[in-house]
Amino acid sequence: MFAPPRGGKTRTVPLPESVARSLDQHITQQPPTSVSLPWRSVDGSTVTASVLFRNVEGRAVNRATFNRVAWSPALDTVGVPHGRENGTHALRHFYVSVLLDEGESIKALSEYLGHHDPDPGFTLRTYTHLMPSSERRTRDAVNRTFEDGSKSDNGPMTAQGA
Repeated sequence: MFAPPRGGKTRTVPLPESVARSLDQHITQQPPTSVSLPWRSVDGSTVTASVLFRNVEGRAVNRATFNRVAWSPALDTVGVPHGRENGTHALRHFYVSVLLDEGESIKALSEYLGHHDPDPGFTLRTYTHLMPSSERRTRDAVNRTFEDGSKSDNGPMTAQGA
């Protein structure tokens, strides 16, 4: 069946160029197809949607089948143990860890992930263990300030003027 994401909240996530190129290539090789499924429940009214990914029969991908046919064999191939921590939900944690490592804000992540808490505190509490060590970034920031102090509003002279 088709249904909105958990909680019924849609999400808008910035699409990087690398992903857009991969999707363009996929669409060129396997154009989207229309699939009709019930909406929200197995006995719900039927809705037709264009899907980008489908199974070998041309139907919408079923999560349980995908896990059995694709995800689990992939884990076996690379020697990763099965379990909740290595399920497809781990991709969400990978996404968060990459963005945190690049300095994305907790507030933006909270919106991308669809967290309902208006304060990004839930996201911070949930993903704080993925926060990269900030020691290197701290040293680099201070080094840049002192090296480029004359070009910046945040240099050592700013503190003296306060």
